[in-house]
Amino acid sequence: MNRKLRPINGSDFDRLPVGCSACAFWESGGERERRCSSVCDADAQRAWYRRVTDEWGICGKVAFEDDEVLGFVKYAPSGYFPQAATFAAAPEDPSVPLLACLHIAPDALHRGLGTLLLRSCMSDLIARGERRLEAFAYTDTGASIETMPMLGLPFLLRNGFTVVRPDPRYPLLRLELKSLVAWQDSLEAMLDSLRFPLRVPRRVPASWTNEK
Repeated sequence: MNRKLRPINGSDFDRLPVGCSACAFWESGGERERRCSSVCDADAQRAWYRRVTDEWGICGKVAFEDDEVLGFVKYAPSGYFPQAATFAAAPEDPSVPLLACLHIAPDALHRGLGTLLLRSCMSDLIARGERRLEAFAYTDTGASIETMPMLGLPFLLRNGFTVVRPDPRYPLLRLELKSLVAWQDSLEAMLDSLRFPLRVPRRVPASWTNEK
């Protein structure tokens, strides 16, 4: 077993599920259906990653086990996500990083990987001098967690986020990074310590979810 956590790069997209590899929901303009893959454009998504990496820096992390993607997280200033401006609780400051996506493979759920990926994102932002991190949540407990591009409200609250712009369906939450300290433990060591069920090598997940 070989696990690693690193910035996402162009070669990773082909390893993601088809829906995730081409999903351009957050990168699209104009109000869209609030559903993963409601907008699909693989070329536009790859171009977005290249532009944001060149202009701002690392904007995503991927966790691997051997050659399989266990999960990934995507983040950048909300100004880089045109879809964020269409929400009723839209961010007021486009320079504040937005946690846009955090997806976990179904057989890696509820093992702590979502929190680990969030910590990796937070550690990166703290090192770069960022002071806040924002994220949209969904509140509908009956919604399909496999198709929601936002994060579950309980997950964000458990990890220290608070609501800053209320909305009945998709509130905006914020985490103050300045009050946090860097983790002393290696994130890679934490990844190695997570226990997952026996996994079939190179199996591609049929569907992913953002419920952690």
